Amino acid sequence: MADPTPPTDAELDTLIRARLALVGVDLDQLPAGAGDPVTGSPSRESALAYLRSVLRGTSTVISDWDLPAASPALDQQVAPPALYPSIYQAWTKGGLA
Repeated sequence: MADPTPPTDAELDTLIRARLALVGVDLDQLPAGAGDPVTGSPSRESALAYLRSVLRGTSTVISDWDLPAASPALDQQVAPPALYPSIYQAWTKGGLA
């Protein structure tokens, strides 16, 4: 079986513009040509080039990230993550539990 061919710049640009249009972002609002070094505003071409490089690259695993701590005791979470932690803690610390 043949290896798949990577997408071209034009195909990636179409994908990027479509995905950004779904969330209401219009790249045509950015200036053409070079970006503005004073304000840091990117140009349309530099934004597309960066987004193409993101899509072509591989993302790193963030679930293995661990907070650097001086001791293992500081590295542990006091409570599990919850959408509404105050309610969760009230239910599990004598309230309703």
